[in-house]
Amino acid sequence: MATMKHEIVDGLNEEYYQITPDILGSFHKYRPPLNIFIFDENVARVAPYYKVGGRLTNEQVEELPDLAKQGLIFVSRDDHPVYVKHISYQLDLVLVDKNLKETEIADIFVQALTRRTEELFEQPVPAVFAKFWEDLMVLTEYLAFDIHRSRALVRRLHREHSLANHAVNSGFVGLALYGKLQVQDFEARRIVRKNFDRLAAGLFLHDIGMSKVPSFILSKEKPLTGDERTKINQHPMIGFQMLSKMDLKYPEVEACVAEHHERINGTGYPQKKKGDAISFHGRLCAVADSFCAMIAKKPYGEEKELLPASMELRNNPGYDETMTAALQMLLMNDMKMKL
Repeated sequence: MATMKHEIVDGLNEEYYQITPDILGSFHKYRPPLNIFIFDENVARVAPYYKVGGRLTNEQVEELPDLAKQGLIFVSRDDHPVYVKHISYQLDLVLVDKNLKETEIADIFVQALTRRTEELFEQPVPAVFAKFWEDLMVLTEYLAFDIHRSRALVRRLHREHSLANHAVNSGFVGLALYGKLQVQDFEARRIVRKNFDRLAAGLFLHDIGMSKVPSFILSKEKPLTGDERTKINQHPMIGFQMLSKMDLKYPEVEACVAEHHERINGTGYPQKKKGDAISFHGRLCAVADSFCAMIAKKPYGEEKELLPASMELRNNPGYDETMTAALQMLLMNDMKMKL
């Protein structure tokens, strides 16, 4: 039976997902959200078992878990959007479903974390933050096992600007860049999860202060007035003050929020810090934030392609040159892998 199970996966995994009992248990008991198929051992093919819109019988409900344990239950990859949406609401399932491809897991993370981030930016209160944190911890656990998984996330960056899209992009890019910078340490030892978790939170929440800026300013196509620019420039300190309300007084998070607009050459804001006065996390977040701002389409400007944007940052004296070089190398290596 074990040999047959292996043959099933090898023969069908391009067209179907093999459903684990954990994933099956997350579906509605009688009305799953997508079509279900069963492997017919007599003809070595899958056959329809349940059609979406219908209702499972009591007998089917009873036998399905055992069939799933045997590796005989599948869903079609044609239903990938439905499957992604379903798991995005129960994100920890990506850690138990061994049949998902890395690219498919990346799709799920994009959808889940963008939704959670939108909710948090709309209502930055502890109860909403707790749900965001729960999903963010699934991401860090997934990446802590293998930081190279972050490359699939970088290939799925949003190209339309919104506060949530920018936050997610910055989180993905920042974590991938951190992995690139620390690659030798990652190979030598497991990362310190506590610090990694807090860095992830800082990268995703660095612009939380922007949630307090009036929306008409954020969507304005014409040049900002002096007063409007002042409101924008206050967002790092506003965000810093918001952290205490969410019990996020960690140095990694504070650095990302307060320092992501500081520049190595002293031209940044709000504190005009310079050189080593800017923390490692602040410098890392500055690169991720600026890069992601450059590649997204906004009301007042067109987006840039990823590699040219990284090259522009590398030539800018306001950013840590080791980090901008690492970002450019990360993107160049990824392009070579695609060829």
